[in-house]
Amino acid sequence: MDAAPSKAEPSKADLRAAALAAREALGDKKREAAANKVAKRGLPFEVAAGAVVSGYAPIRSEIDPAPLMLKLALAGARLALPVINARGKSLTFRAWSPGDRLVLGSLGIPEPSPAAAELLPDIMLVPLAAFDRAGHRIGYGAGYYDHTFAHLRKSHQVTGIGLAFSVQETPAIPALSHDVPLDFVLTEKDTFDFRSK
Repeated sequence: MDAAPSKAEPSKADLRAAALAAREALGDKKREAAANKVAKRGLPFEVAAGAVVSGYAPIRSEIDPAPLMLKLALAGARLALPVINARGKSLTFRAWSPGDRLVLGSLGIPEPSPAAAELLPDIMLVPLAAFDRAGHRIGYGAGYYDHTFAHLRKSHQVTGIGLAFSVQETPAIPALSHDVPLDFVLTEKDTFDFRSK
């Protein structure tokens, strides 16, 4: 008797689509409440005064890092936002303060003015489509954050923190050799610490 064919593992594209659909299904009020819960809890470690924390300008239905960034700025952190360069290249980061006017970058994502000072982040708050409990993330497929972590960590200690809604958790993400795991993921319900895994 032949064994039943095994069901193929879901692809990154399938996992991304399912997680993004779950994220999209959250209403604006739930998304705002989740961002505030993450900010209220804060980071799971002390941030040194003057440390550079990069966030991101949320697009689509991404969790908004602004409440957390504002809290960190009040505690003495310097803030930055990413600037997208060519595909396959590392992001650069420019200084940003609440109220600064942003310009549309090459992919239509708001970013700081080219006149803003370039900074090297100590902590990167990272958007994502999906994550698992091993610290793997799925972004939108261009690999900007993987390239950036790999590039920066050659010469600088950078802590990578994914920000997500709990509905974006998935059981397992197939990781490739170039995929860089996160150190933490923060959701409105949990703080996941992957540093010892």
